[in-house]
Amino acid sequence: MNIATLLQHQANVRGQAIAMIDTYRGHQRMTSFWDFEQHTAKMAHFFFKAGLRPGQALLIFQPMSLELYIVLGAIFRLGLVAVFIDPSAGRQHLNRCCELYPVNALIATSKAHLLRLVSPQLRRIPLKFSLGCTLPWTQPLELYQKESPLEEIMQLDPETPALMTFTSGSTSNPKAAVRTHSFLLAQHQALAHSLELKPGDIDVSTLPIFVLANLASGMCSLIPKANLRSPGRIRPEPVFEQINDLGATRLSASPAFVGRLADYKEATGKTLNGLEKIYTGGAPVFPQALESFQSLAPNAKVYAVYGSTEAEPIAHVGWHDISPQDIEAMKQGQGLLVGQISPDLDLQILENQWGTPLGNMTQQAFTNLSCSIGQIGEIVVSGNHVLSGYLHGQGDQESKFRVLNRLWHRTGDLGYLDHHHRLWLLGRCAALIKDHKGILYPFAVECAAQQIKGIRRSAVVNHQEKRLLLVEPLPRHHLDLDEIKQKLAWAALDQITQMNLPVDKRHNAKIDYPTLIKKLNRR
Repeated sequence: MNIATLLQHQANVRGQAIAMIDTYRGHQRMTSFWDFEQHTAKMAHFFFKAGLRPGQALLIFQPMSLELYIVLGAIFRLGLVAVFIDPSAGRQHLNRCCELYPVNALIATSKAHLLRLVSPQLRRIPLKFSLGCTLPWTQPLELYQKESPLEEIMQLDPETPALMTFTSGSTSNPKAAVRTHSFLLAQHQALAHSLELKPGDIDVSTLPIFVLANLASGMCSLIPKANLRSPGRIRPEPVFEQINDLGATRLSASPAFVGRLADYKEATGKTLNGLEKIYTGGAPVFPQALESFQSLAPNAKVYAVYGSTEAEPIAHVGWHDISPQDIEAMKQGQGLLVGQISPDLDLQILENQWGTPLGNMTQQAFTNLSCSIGQIGEIVVSGNHVLSGYLHGQGDQESKFRVLNRLWHRTGDLGYLDHHHRLWLLGRCAALIKDHKGILYPFAVECAAQQIKGIRRSAVVNHQEKRLLLVEPLPRHHLDLDEIKQKLAWAALDQITQMNLPVDKRHNAKIDYPTLIKKLNRR
């Protein structure tokens, strides 16, 4: 099999229908499914003539664009491996990743090629390609357009690696998530089911894996005119114009990105009436955010998607499915409702054993560890779109286990199932606070705090043996810390402090806890 055959099929079926809309050198660009297939086949020929062969790896530093997906299509077609490393994680991280998995070629923008000045590992990569520029000792990638299409698609074992991404390594050595062709196919099928992907829609996409699923489903992806490296700081006006001018029907983006559009709506009164669906994920999506997203697009159904690198999607919930009773439960510390479980995987709640490897288990031992409805424990998942392991097995011992011959993944999250078989999140297992007051789930407090007027972000940590809640106000809002403490009396907080909270660089939405702890220690 080869995941590239799905893309080729859409070219044969959809032909001149538009597959992707993006912005190139300030101008809007539309590419059909047939043209995308031709570009991909030419790029594959270009790579083959450069000497790349099945199994070899290419390290890619390229933002979301038509070129990125042409490169990916060519890589899949030839049985190569696409490797992605977050350059913002620092030089040492970059060097460690390259040592873990040496690559044969580098594809990068001119700015990304500057990383070669500080990384000996990058300088040692044999083949180097430049995008949008001509640099010494590199081949301009644009030369691929002179090649004839390579019609052949390499037929591969389903477990052949296709795509690899590295964890940040902020708290340990980086781990590489290896996605095989069979995994990408299963993930596409799961996303197609959960997100109801269908031809004819135009999806404003900022989540890279969703664009792959769109291409494989025959659906048009609009990559918005925005700096997607900082989704929480985009200029919303051009995106509003694109959505309205092009008649986009869907939006799939991080909560920080959708939040910027919602802020613009609040400031101007303008809405996106043509949107029919909004899917947001990659970070926790709290009820007040879903409510504001619904106000942004009054005619749309708004969904929050819960998943992870190892399993995407796991569950999703629509704003229209959240009742006033659910809202009140979240305010009282019952966690965050993330909804119905994906039909393409199995999910179980186990007694919290985080930190202890589970290894191979009998069915009886698994049953004995399994929690009943309403009982809190570790969330574990199993299925075809659940990552089976990491590169060199690094990280497998703590996050994987088997029941007979079936592989399960430990998400590292705590939660429970309610009587409607809906999933509720209570945060990371490692964040659980146990002290003389009892057990506290920090994420449950944060979920409740996010529903207090004027709070933009919140974080709960156990700092200097105190239950500390940190809150960041919305612009031009004054927070009454005594009132907040009273509303959260059930959490038995020791202290509430106001401060600006650091967020992750990728989505600009999740609290960056390691950086936060460093800030607190410096105070």
